[in-house]
Amino acid sequence: MHRRSALIAVAHGSRDPRSAATVAAVVAELAAVRPGFEVRLAFLDLNAPSVEQVVDAVAAQGHTHAVVVPLLLGNAFHARVDLPGLLAAAHARHPQLRLIQADVLGPDARLIAALRDRVSEASASLGPMGSRRLGIAVAAVGSSSPVANARTAQVARQLTGLTRQLTEICFATTEPSLPQAISRLRSRGADNILVAPWFLAPGLLTDRLVTAAPDVVHANVIGPHPALTDIVWDRYDAAISSALTLSA
Repeated sequence: MHRRSALIAVAHGSRDPRSAATVAAVVAELAAVRPGFEVRLAFLDLNAPSVEQVVDAVAAQGHTHAVVVPLLLGNAFHARVDLPGLLAAAHARHPQLRLIQADVLGPDARLIAALRDRVSEASASLGPMGSRRLGIAVAAVGSSSPVANARTAQVARQLTGLTRQLTEICFATTEPSLPQAISRLRSRGADNILVAPWFLAPGLLTDRLVTAAPDVVHANVIGPHPALTDIVWDRYDAAISSALTLSA
């Protein structure tokens, strides 16, 4: 396999233009660390270019291999069903182009460290803590799947280990809600509350969290971060390595 297989980074997509701008900045950093590689951004929904459009463009350039890295925090429907279906249809249109889907980002320890960095940046606005106790509400999208929501609890536990602060989980689309998480943190002795959004980019759901608790500090989303860049390229390299092993 050609060592410079194209990288197609696939984001969810959002009606909020801040989301597309943020993931575009993420992909710009990906391209910057490996000059000479073909790096493209595609969206599953709501934004352009679509996955189909980007695959068509990569095929038109003459590429025979492309690694598709989902810029997704969880291995839910989009990663397990939606994206594989799109790639199968694209391969049918371009049988000469081998499309290899990499793993999702997941709760990688480096990404949780990036979340810790966003918490540290935001907590500076609270001033010296002294004897005051900080409570961190780790906020994710939320899912109908208890397994998916349990992964957010895993993120919170790891964040506790990194910050030595109280954490509770909450969701933008299901319970426990952010106000419920804040109540739990206060009952555990937190004097100040900070919301740590487990989101790659801002959008309607992060705005919903701000609306639900406008009087507490909200950290920035993960966004462009060296750890995220490293993880995406690691997913790319691992996918190529796995494909080489299978074809040997």
